Amino acid sequence: MDEIECPRCKTTKYRNPNLKLMVNICGHALCDNCVELLFVKGSAACPQCNVALRRSNFRVQIFEDSSVEKELDIRRRVLKDFNKKEEDFKSLLEYNDYLEEVETIIFNLANNIDIESTKRKIEQYKKENKTQIMKNKGKLSKEEEELEELLEYEKIELEARRMQLIEEELELEKEKRKKKENLIDDLMFSDKSAKDIIASHAAKSDDVKAKVIPIRKRNTFSTGLKSQQVFLPVPKENNDNIYVYKDLVFDMCGPKPFSPNSLRSKGFTQHVRSASDTEMAGGYVTENACDRALQDAFSGIYFML
Repeated sequence: MDEIECPRCKTTKYRNPNLKLMVNICGHALCDNCVELLFVKGSAACPQCNVALRRSNFRVQIFEDSSVEKELDIRRRVLKDFNKKEEDFKSLLEYNDYLEEVETIIFNLANNIDIESTKRKIEQYKKENKTQIMKNKGKLSKEEEELEELLEYEKIELEARRMQLIEEELELEKEKRKKKENLIDDLMFSDKSAKDIIASHAAKSDDVKAKVIPIRKRNTFSTGLKSQQVFLPVPKENNDNIYVYKDLVFDMCGPKPFSPNSLRSKGFTQHVRSASDTEMAGGYVTENACDRALQDAFSGIYFML
């Protein structure tokens, strides 16, 4: 895997563990030191594509591939204006066509395809749908409305629990104060000794505590929904039904394909694209595509109705 490196100063993560790559709307990355140096006046041109950039639009690169960062930024900006919901269309087909058009615009901008015509299309859309765009910016989707309702329900439930705890604390404080007053009255007016009076009150207090049964509150999720999870008993092992592995037999209705281990020696891999270093690092090899293509070609040749 390639080392993370600033394309301008060539500083790597190995030489500077605190290296931070920053990206802008053009998608080309620069380290934070180069950004501070080049954009000290607030604006300058990108060293790689010469696009005019502003310092305030730089942000820390999250993904290793800067093209992903570029697409995410474009998608975020496009969806601010193309914010129509499914309920704004007469049919699901019209809504799907609209989504396909939005994805085409994002793809063109992310891959530098018909940039000028795509920008004109965006401006034309914003001009024709100005009222609808402003209306939908303050409008929540169905999922967002449901989430808002759940959060509001949780807020009300938390407030109710808080008030209940306050009432219980006040009641407990009132009970303590009453017991204290009773103890003082007995000590002042009773004929018994102070030791016996204190022992009698302590015994009453212990009896009350023994009668109190703790109530365990049911757990709630962060959405306020009650937890009703039931755990099933662990199944007992039955030695009569021990699992036995059997090889999967697949009838291709065609010639048996070559073994994947022999594809390279027989020259089949010369007709497919070789796997890149990044793909091989992820476990993908050239023989996979070649083997799949041969299976698709041979499958069903002998099939007869």
